[in-house]
Formats: sequence, C-alpha cells, structure tokens
Amino acid sequence: MGYPAPFPADARKHPYMNASSKSIVVYGEALIDDFTDAQVVGGAPFNVARALAAFGLAPMMITRVGEDRNGALVRAEFARFAMADTGLQADRQAPTGRVVVERGAGEHRFVILPDQAYDRIAAAPALAALAAARPATIYFGTLAQRTAGSRATLEALLAASDAKRYLDLNMRDGQVDEHCVYSSLHQADIVKVNEDELQDLLRWFGRPEQQGQDIGSAATAAACGVLLQRFALEGLIVTLGAHGAAYFGADGTILRNRPIDARTAVVDTVGAGDAFSAVFLLGRALDWPLALTLTRANLFAGAICGVRGAVPADPDFYRPWIAAWLASAAPARTGAAR
Repeated sequence: MGYPAPFPADARKHPYMNASSKSIVVYGEALIDDFTDAQVVGGAPFNVARALAAFGLAPMMITRVGEDRNGALVRAEFARFAMADTGLQADRQAPTGRVVVERGAGEHRFVILPDQAYDRIAAAPALAALAAARPATIYFGTLAQRTAGSRATLEALLAASDAKRYLDLNMRDGQVDEHCVYSSLHQADIVKVNEDELQDLLRWFGRPEQQGQDIGSAATAAACGVLLQRFALEGLIVTLGAHGAAYFGADGTILRNRPIDARTAVVDTVGAGDAFSAVFLLGRALDWPLALTLTRANLFAGAICGVRGAVPADPDFYRPWIAAWLASAAPARTGAAR
C-alpha cells in the first residue's frame, strides 16, 4: 500500500491511551472494494479495527482471507496499522472477500460476491485468538453471518466470553434476513443502527405504527424503549447522518448529539458509521463519559465524510484528534484519582 503507519509512533506510549486493559475483539469481514481501476481494502469490521489501531489501541481482528493477491493487500493493511495477525486466518480455496463497485449516473451499485473467505471463519483458531485477547468488548455485524460456518464461529466466540457485545447491524440488501437480525439483537448489549435500519427494526420487532416519527419525539423514544426491553439491550445508538446521533439507554437515558459540523465539505460518506463505532468503542475502553464519547464519535465521523474513503491515507489525519483528546483527558483523570 505504501503508506507509513497512520498514527503517531508515540501514541501507544502515552499513559492515558494505555490506562485501560479493556481490549477489543473485532469479528467479521475484511474485503476488497473493487472499482475495476482501483482496489481498496475495506469491510465495516476492518474499518473499525484499523481506526482503533490508528488511535493507539491494539484490537484483535478475527477474519479470514484467501491466499491470493487481495489477501496480500489485507495483510499489508494489518502491517501498516501495526495490528497483530493472530486472528487472521488463511483459506486455500475461497478467495479474499470482494465487493464489485459498479459506477452509475450519480450512484454506485455494489455487488457482494458469494462464497468468500470471510464466510468460512473457522472456530478453533478464532477461539484461540479470543482466549489470548481476553477482550472486554466484542464487535460484530451481520454480513459475516450470512453463512452457517462463520455464524457458528461467532456464536462460539460469544458463548466463550463474558465481554460486552457491540452490534453494528450494517444490513446489506440480500445478505441478511430477519432471523439473523433477531438472533444478533438477542446476543448484543449495545446496538448501532442508522435511521433506515431503525425503521426495519420497528417494523419487524417493535411498533410499526411509530415508524417515520421524528427521532426526538416521545413516540420514537417509546418505540426504542420497546426494543431495549425486548432484547435486553443496554443501549441503542441511532446515527442520523448530518444530523448527528441519538442514544437510548435501558436506564432511561436519552442523549441527542449535535449535527455534524456544517463547515466540513462532504466528499463521501463511506465509512462514517464505522468511524463512529470506532470512537465510541475507544471512549468506552478509556472510560470517557457517555455524552463526551458520543460527541467525539460524531465529530470524527463527520470528519471522515470530508476525505475520500473510510480510512484516511494521510497519517497526519489522526494527530490533532489524539493530541486534543489526550490534552483534555489528563487533568480529568488526575482530578478523579484524588
């Protein structure tokens, strides 16, 4: 790929960034977005893992790639972000995951290919990686659950750990069904959805008559409360694009985050939700207050909309964020310790 490590070399040495032993396991697809004239490493879980690594944490990514050129590109990204490859499996038969991006007039069409390496994540090596990581949090989505093999491996991982479970639905047309979503919700503690996905959940499992209500309405709060109760969730996050994000907690907490900074010129929105998840998980690992975590996650997601792609190529992109967060956090931790 040719880029230097995209985070300051001393980020991991900072005492605040290393203050917590709350490691994070990220489970799911690492794949190639194939634009015909360019191949870009992606996959929502891998985007999250790379962002966490860029901020100085050491996430354990559990995925599977083929022994092919695209698999080499994924491995290069593991190396570029200084990520341990303990959870990276190799498949001699299935190819590295690939999504064909077909450019059209004003929009893109995404063709998610079947029978890819991430559909075959094996349980034994995944469980060994989990045991080594001993995570406080497990991130998972739904695309890597589209086949029985990788879905069974995820279920084995969740059964073997008492870690908090963060579910990013990331529903893709034709790749996930209602049963998979239902099962995933039951296995989650915190769920992140976008506005369209929330409407799907309300139609399937909540209060269909309250679909389309304003996110700040009492009706929406009540509908989200039904979901929280039905699936015994700790929290439900709804990302709202340029309008920010909202958090609904089982304890009655409702937080509405401010809109994304209008001064950010939107280049594309690819990876914004993944950036939000990464900073939310970072905040939990480092014991930031919930409101502050949501603010920082939302601001960083907005900044990602100002660059091309889900992961900035420029290593300097992360520096001001790390510097600002470390500078503001150190006094707070000192005061809390007294």
